[in-house]
Amino acid sequence: MMVSNRSSVFGLLAWQWRNSLLFVATGALAQAIYLIPRWTHLSLPPTPISVVGGAIGIFVSFRSNHGYARWWEGRQLWGRLINNARDLGSFAVATLPPSLAREVVHRQIAFAHALRCSLREQDPLRDADLVAFTSAAERAGLVGDRNPAFALLHAQRVAFTRAADEGGLSDLRLQTVDRILGNLHDVQGGCERIKKTPFPRGYGFIAERLILAFGCLLPFALVRDLGWFTIPMNLLVCSGFSLISEAGRVLEDPFTMFWNGLPLGAMSKTIEINLRQRLGDEDVPALPTPDANGILM
Repeated sequence: MMVSNRSSVFGLLAWQWRNSLLFVATGALAQAIYLIPRWTHLSLPPTPISVVGGAIGIFVSFRSNHGYARWWEGRQLWGRLINNARDLGSFAVATLPPSLAREVVHRQIAFAHALRCSLREQDPLRDADLVAFTSAAERAGLVGDRNPAFALLHAQRVAFTRAADEGGLSDLRLQTVDRILGNLHDVQGGCERIKKTPFPRGYGFIAERLILAFGCLLPFALVRDLGWFTIPMNLLVCSGFSLISEAGRVLEDPFTMFWNGLPLGAMSKTIEINLRQRLGDEDVPALPTPDANGILM
């Protein structure tokens, strides 16, 4: 996630360089054609083009708003994950024997890292953070499992149920654990729903094609009044539409490794630090910070 704005206008244009070249080229083409006396009739009236532009603005704004809604829902889900992980870890340290509490806390940290890897389409068993908080036997049990994060949550429930059967937890406290684990299941399910339900492609396809068509027609509506200034004006207006549409596209998946993605690494590391401190560990890592480009992942 970009937490500080260190980009420039030229960086934005470079990001959308193909469309930028098209908008410059169509503006230059309209002016070149208009300079030919016999072809001046090819200019267009501005009123219908402006109406089309307004419609495109509404369409691309709809896409970007819904993309942001998905991104924000993902952030809210991970906020709930952090809170419930803290709740479960604190409960385990307060109620379970030290050895079992450490096992449960480490497994909860591993769950956060496993969910992060799953959402980013990475192999959890090759993730150094997950390996550090799981035993060889646990990792062997995850081999071939299609949902390692769920498997770790299931192991948590088994551990607490066993503790209750052995008299270490009352039924009331076990109900508290069930509530927390249910919340964690809901968070995982919500994240998987966002990840596995792509935004309808029709919105993006139509918006992209309308912007390209608008970028080809707008210069012919501006050239009569603006002359060569048609080129920068076409670039400014159409690039604005293009960038808004593209912003919606990149926000559709909040768990991507692109710069707009949620900082799942930082949030899972936050869970790790908080829970290890409840165990009394002193060699905890520092909180992640943004890199030189202002990006925190």
